[in-house]
Amino acid sequence: MCTTCGCADGNRYIEGDERNPHSAFRSTPFAPAARPTMTITGLKSDFIPQQSEQGDLHYGHGEAGTHAPGMSQRKMLEVEIDVLDKNNRLAARNRSQFAARELLVLNLVSSPGSGKTTLLTETLLKLKDQVPCAVIEGDQQTVNDAARIRATGTPAIQVNTGKGCHLDAQMIADATPRLPLPDKGILFIENVGNLVCPASFDLGERHKVAVLSVTEGEDKPLKYPQMFAAASLLLLNKIDLLPYLKFDVEKCLAYAREVNPGIEAILISATSGEGMDQWLHWLEQQRCA
Repeated sequence: MCTTCGCADGNRYIEGDERNPHSAFRSTPFAPAARPTMTITGLKSDFIPQQSEQGDLHYGHGEAGTHAPGMSQRKMLEVEIDVLDKNNRLAARNRSQFAARELLVLNLVSSPGSGKTTLLTETLLKLKDQVPCAVIEGDQQTVNDAARIRATGTPAIQVNTGKGCHLDAQMIADATPRLPLPDKGILFIENVGNLVCPASFDLGERHKVAVLSVTEGEDKPLKYPQMFAAASLLLLNKIDLLPYLKFDVEKCLAYAREVNPGIEAILISATSGEGMDQWLHWLEQQRCA
C-alpha cells in the first residue's frame, strides 16, 4: 500500500513544468529506466500469511492490514500514520480554501477503463454555460485526458504521478493555483485509475464518487471494500451494455451497501444518456447543500 511505501515522493509532474529537464510533459520519447544493481542480504520476515483449508493465502491481517517484505507490522503502521497525518493536514487546508470559495469538490475514483473520463466529458458538456467547472486530471503518464477535457471548453490541468498510483493532497495544492477555479462552481478531480490506494488519501474533497462499470463484475465492492466504504456515491456506468452481459445489478448494489450502508447509487450511461439527469440533479443538490 502507498501508505506504507511513500511511493508518490519525487514522482509528481504538473503541466507547466516543461522547463524541468526530467518533465513527463516533454515531447521526446521516454527512455527505458535504468535497472539498478544491488545485493540484498540478511532479509528476514517473520510474517506468516493466514491460510484457508483450500490453501489460499491472506496477507491482509495484522496491525497494518498489509504486508511488505523486510518490514514489521508495527513499522508499517508507524509509516502509515506518518504518511497519512501529513497528507490529512494538507487536505484540511485544501478543504478550508475550497469552502471559503463555496466550491463543490469531487474526487472521482475507479478502476482503469471504467469510463469515468467519457462520463466526465459528457457531464461537462451538459453543465456548460450553466455551472462554472474546472478539472484536475490524474494519470501516471501523458496529458491525453486533460486534452479531452479542454476540448469541452473546460479549464483542466494534468497531474502525472510517475510511479505513484494515486493523487495526494500536496498534488492538489500544487495544481489548484494553476487553474482558473470558479467561485461557487465545481472542481472535478479525476484520480488515477486504481481501486486501492486512492481510498486512503484525502485530497480535501467533499465527496468521493466511485465509478464502477458493469463490465467489471458485480463483486467489485467486496473485493475492494475500502474504496466503496469511502465513497458517498456509486455511479454504475455503461448500463447500455447490460443486455450483453451477465451482470446482476441488484446484487452489485447489495454488495456496495453491505460495505457502506449509506452509499447512494445512480445507474448511468454516458453513451445512451440514461441516468444523466439523475446525476446532474445530484450535483445540483450538492452545490446547494
